[in-house]
Amino acid sequence: MSRKIKAIGLLSGGLDSTLAVRIIHDQGIHVHAVNFHTGFCFADTRRADRRKDKDKPVAGGPTDAKSAVAGTDIPLEVVDISQGYLDVIHHPKYGYGKNVNPCVDCRIYMFNLAHWMMEQYEADFVFTGEVLGQRPKSQHMKQLGIVAEKSGIGDRLLRPLSAQLLPETLPEREGWVDRDKLFGFHGRNRTPQMELAAELGIDGYPQPAGGCCFLTDPAYGHRVRDLWQHSVKDELEWDDYLLLKTGRHLRVKPDLKVIVGRDEGENLFLEQFAKDMIRLEPIDITGPVTVVDKPISEENLQISARLTACYSSHHNQHDTIDIKIQDQETERTVSVKPFSREEANRWLII
Repeated sequence: MSRKIKAIGLLSGGLDSTLAVRIIHDQGIHVHAVNFHTGFCFADTRRADRRKDKDKPVAGGPTDAKSAVAGTDIPLEVVDISQGYLDVIHHPKYGYGKNVNPCVDCRIYMFNLAHWMMEQYEADFVFTGEVLGQRPKSQHMKQLGIVAEKSGIGDRLLRPLSAQLLPETLPEREGWVDRDKLFGFHGRNRTPQMELAAELGIDGYPQPAGGCCFLTDPAYGHRVRDLWQHSVKDELEWDDYLLLKTGRHLRVKPDLKVIVGRDEGENLFLEQFAKDMIRLEPIDITGPVTVVDKPISEENLQISARLTACYSSHHNQHDTIDIKIQDQETERTVSVKPFSREEANRWLII
């Protein structure tokens, strides 16, 4: 009796990777699905906070990957690569996309790990849900070839959704997979994938939304570049990037960035996160939690208090607002007049 063919499948939880897993699994191949968790997925962050748009469908993340294999015999392994991933962001050999997305280096990093897993699990090949021409930075023919080569997987890397438009891979030549049952999808139109999902009885998947990575988001990219401008990249830690996802970020001057919560969920997050930071919040009126780094001058503390007052409710700029300032050791109250929104908004990093 011949040995059953095994494959490592990269599963983000979005429509494309879900289809790829199903296509390969339905050819009688033992699929071991892997979700690499970078920490930069929109879906996970929307579930973690309490914003009004938290239920907006966005593909990706461990939760969606688990849903994609629910009710099947496909094992799923979630691998947290968030810590080592920072070096990819800081020093991408192949550069960034439109924002701060190191897409080619990201794929090489993940596929290096997938290559190692392929060997550890004695699998025969690796496959993904990538579609030729769908992503401008990483999914053109040249970039697909670079990723296959630099990851060490070579022609054991199969992309079943676009395989008929790509050179034959080893799994196809060896007959491990039937090339005639693979597809030739191309570009950013997701209609063919949605039609295939309906044909295969796949539903409940997150609606395709152009990717789930914060690093491709222009607003987040502006915050990252501001952070890089005022920091030493290699001294930054994961928490520095996590904090960029929440609140209004205002760069008042080179030595002062103020982060102001926009709603109850963000206030709660900042309150819990800011153990080593200075926290400000209004007294007796509804308003934001604001955080700033230590050490801080008295002048910058007053500016931070005025910004906290500015984004509080039930006041005009002529009112005096009491603001509580605290850290782990001290607590005090200052009375300040708020900036106008027009004054404050000129410092927003957007």
